[in-house]
Amino acid sequence: MSRPNELLNELRIDRSAPAPSSGNGLRWIVIAVIAVLVLVAAVMFFTRSKPIEVKTALATAQTSGSGGSASVLDASGYVTARRIATVSSKITGKVHEVNIEEGQRVEQGQILATLERADADAQTTLARSQLASAQSQLADGQAQLRLSERNLQRQRELAAKKLVAASALDAAIAEHDSTAARLDALQRGVTVARDRLAIANLDAENTIIRAPFAGVIVDKAAQPGEMISPISGGGGSIRTGVGTLVDMDSLEVQVDVNEAYIGRVQPKMPVEAVLNAYPDWKIPAEVIAIVPTADRAKATVKVRIALKSKDPRIVPDMGVRVSFLEDPNKAKAAGAPPPITGVAVPADAIVDRDGKTIVFVVVDGRAQQREVTAGETRDGNRRVTRGLAVGEQVVLSPKSELTDGARVAVATN
Repeated sequence: MSRPNELLNELRIDRSAPAPSSGNGLRWIVIAVIAVLVLVAAVMFFTRSKPIEVKTALATAQTSGSGGSASVLDASGYVTARRIATVSSKITGKVHEVNIEEGQRVEQGQILATLERADADAQTTLARSQLASAQSQLADGQAQLRLSERNLQRQRELAAKKLVAASALDAAIAEHDSTAARLDALQRGVTVARDRLAIANLDAENTIIRAPFAGVIVDKAAQPGEMISPISGGGGSIRTGVGTLVDMDSLEVQVDVNEAYIGRVQPKMPVEAVLNAYPDWKIPAEVIAIVPTADRAKATVKVRIALKSKDPRIVPDMGVRVSFLEDPNKAKAAGAPPPITGVAVPADAIVDRDGKTIVFVVVDGRAQQREVTAGETRDGNRRVTRGLAVGEQVVLSPKSELTDGARVAVATN
């Protein structure tokens, strides 16, 4: 066969030969996909099924915070000062110097400010000169009286010897009496001049403004160069004081109690006070008195409460919540069990997520998320008033990956 014919035979399609099979490739692809899906499922299964190890604690019952005393009444009020004063001068004058600043503690009698005293010093100088003049006139009058006394004595001796007329003796007596009367007037003049000098000194002393009692300056109201007066001028240009002084030892709490519940409050009753600024700080207190008058508009009665703790954090006009407590000795004598006021859990068991306060409770090996209402913290424990029961097992310091329904394993130590 020639070469061209051979080439044509090679190019001819043999239709009797079997077609190539593609089933083997597709089968391998399916097997590979199944293997990948099984691997992913296995990874997800083992990952999700692995429990998160946690530490837990039991929720315990909590009684009221003051030795088991139950709160019989809650109220709100403000911190007030019994001794508070706007310190001013006794006289009207221009401020020369101010020695105080807000927050400064001062002692009784300490100089807070001074007024210009040029006028007062001039009056003092004048009064001192008038006193000296009166004293000089008194000395002259005393000398004149001694002279009239000697003259009267001579006239009496001469009259006894009939050497002078009776009229001469009468003139000597009159002169003596007149000199004595003038001396008495001069003595009164000296007294008046001395009193005038004392008044001038007092006016000069009144230019010095002193602290009437020990306390803390809470407001500085005047500056050098301003006019100050104990009486308001009405125009606003004259200050009525240099500052406001508060005796911090006189702080107490005043609350308004609804008149329907005032029967629960008694003098000397124990009280627990909590400042709005420090909600975790419980201050022991005691009822001072129930003011014997009612507010007709609000239907409340004012109650004064003494704070047993003196602390610089307590300042006037702070908001405060108080709980009037039942006498623990009375409850104990009645045989009543300590009242339960909430559930206590370690403070780190409570977390904030998505604007909610929550805890995780372990139930049947899973973490159950609970929204709770939490209160104050004391000795590492936080009070829960809603959402949790005594004896439930809570997770301590829950991790961020811990979610509702997640499997957990409780650590043994």
